[in-house]
Amino acid sequence: MIKETEIISFIILTFNEEKHIERCIQSILPLTSEIYIIDSYSTDNTVAIAEKLGAKVLQNKWVNHANQFNWGIQKCEITTPWIMRLDADEYLTQELRGEMKSQLPELPNDISGVILNYRHYFLGRWIKHGTRYPLPLLRIWRTGKGSIENKWMDERVVLSEGSTYNLKSDFIHDDLNDINFFINKHNGYATREAIDLLNKEYHFMNNDSADNGANKSHINLVIKNSFYSKSPLFLRVLVYFIYRYFFRLGFLDGKEGLIYHFLQGFWYRFLVDAKIFELKRKFNNDSEAIVAYIKQTYQID
Repeated sequence: MIKETEIISFIILTFNEEKHIERCIQSILPLTSEIYIIDSYSTDNTVAIAEKLGAKVLQNKWVNHANQFNWGIQKCEITTPWIMRLDADEYLTQELRGEMKSQLPELPNDISGVILNYRHYFLGRWIKHGTRYPLPLLRIWRTGKGSIENKWMDERVVLSEGSTYNLKSDFIHDDLNDINFFINKHNGYATREAIDLLNKEYHFMNNDSADNGANKSHINLVIKNSFYSKSPLFLRVLVYFIYRYFFRLGFLDGKEGLIYHFLQGFWYRFLVDAKIFELKRKFNNDSEAIVAYIKQTYQID
């Protein structure tokens, strides 16, 4: 039974998130009991912890973030006016909860999406520079008015209609895993990013581009779509890192920032280009062969 005060439901994707899931759920319980966990068959205590805290758990085979979120939107019996996408290693600040509670019920009907500030911690340090903060992300939308764009990496919320509204407070990303986990995760991300960049070149997948103002105004997305994806392999990685670390003052984030900006802003993107280079070399730049290989390997229709 939905309480009258509950105006928002949360959808959280999980796979072996026992380190994070309790912190995440505890941060949203003051707002709602409508918490949906879309789990990819975790083998740790994620499901047990989530269910103990009152979350509803559904399980689905993993393909990618976009597929999993959109499956969740369809399968969850959501009756609240608003939905929020939240990752297991993220949580809401008290200030953001207060804004959501007071402002969401008062928003006019032509507002379909709500933009939040993303605050990222790495090795316990708030990463404030290098284009990392403030990072406006559309994470809340009216039920029935939003979906996740069909991309393999950096998928965003697509609104079917309406405009957006900005809240001032932050939600926080703070992964408690070690650097080995970060590297392994970003190796997987690099494969997905390579697929998306090759799709920009060969157009073998349809995707619903996120065209709302929040995404257009995000400088990283503008750079990626208008410049980065069209620039030469490897050179673009070096230029981006120099821009981010020096011109956008990433060096002010200290030793933790040096590690983060190098790994996420240089090594990860170098790995993406290396995977693209390897694939093009393997098939001698034959676009049809490359596309056929990607579709068969990653089961893309």
